[in-house]
Amino acid sequence: MNRRCYYEANYNLKGVNNMSNNIILTGDRPTGSLHLGHYVGSLRKRVELQNTNKYDIYILIADLQALTDNFDNPKKIRDNILEVVIDNLAVGIEPSKVTFVLQSQIPALLELPILYSNLVTQARLERNPTVKQEMILRGFSKSIPVGFVNYPISQAADITAFKATTIPVGEDQLPMIEQTREIVETFNRIYKTDTLVLPKAVLPDNLVCKRIPGTDGNAKMGKSLGNCIYLKDSEEEVRKKIMSMYTDPNHIRVDDPGNVTNNTVFKYLEAFCCDEDFEKYLPEYKNLDELKTHYERGGVGDVLIKKFLNNIMQELLTPIRERRKYYEEHKEEVYQMLLKDTKKAIEVTNKTLNEVKSAIGINYFNDNEFYDNYIKKES
Repeated sequence: MNRRCYYEANYNLKGVNNMSNNIILTGDRPTGSLHLGHYVGSLRKRVELQNTNKYDIYILIADLQALTDNFDNPKKIRDNILEVVIDNLAVGIEPSKVTFVLQSQIPALLELPILYSNLVTQARLERNPTVKQEMILRGFSKSIPVGFVNYPISQAADITAFKATTIPVGEDQLPMIEQTREIVETFNRIYKTDTLVLPKAVLPDNLVCKRIPGTDGNAKMGKSLGNCIYLKDSEEEVRKKIMSMYTDPNHIRVDDPGNVTNNTVFKYLEAFCCDEDFEKYLPEYKNLDELKTHYERGGVGDVLIKKFLNNIMQELLTPIRERRKYYEEHKEEVYQMLLKDTKKAIEVTNKTLNEVKSAIGINYFNDNEFYDNYIKKES
């Protein structure tokens, strides 16, 4: 099985391809360059899905969401809009097969959250596990920006505005999708409509791929934690980060028995290596299970497994770097694509907004019944 087949096999798409309208919404916060956590959590999934030619795919550049905890530093977001788009293109996203959307430029995404906010309580938002975790990570206590707490409503607007059916996410984003489903169900029930579409989250089957650890062994790889391997990192930067990875602190000498359970290098090998990699880079072993067994028994050094991982990651990242170089030299092309795609998205989302207003009964100037009952009758 080659690496591309491995990635495809590690996502559960059961039931997705049977949908009559397959619309995917995914996206990224433009707060910095994307890293391997984004890659295993969503990016490589996007490439796989676009190549099936079975989906309408929207990739949201979530600058409004990024403002919720960067409101005092909007330049950080401006600096990374094109960077994040280029990261997507670098991993193999094809402009002809997806639609990029700049979130803040879509009027419907500003209006829908106001309408949805009546359907969910503040207490429910604060109980959202993802929101609670992010509050701790960003040092929010009682002084929590309203926009930050209310972001699950904004995300529900993003998803429903495009009538997305499929949302490829990392495991940490599941509570956000569940919140969206609750809002959809509540809206459709109260207003007796099927206007909003119930979305489905799609997770990697591989448990490691659901959340790859940071290079320091931290459970989450994050820009703010300084434990990332970025997709734009040079060959030497990647090598240095891998060679400094956390392994087993008790595995001091080569002959010492090692622990693979919480060993960061083995976590990465579980996420990225396949049998063919052993043939090319470590032929004394047939597969990862053999390497693990020998490491646990003793006799395998950390330098050996780190060099093996480095070879695998360089093979993965080299074509990504090459594509990135092209788009960095053609930013005008990237800008014009983003502009054109966002204009298309405005039309799509305005249609949904009008349908939502009609379902509620507040689309007054496009409502013949309102005119007939309240205007024409009085004439």
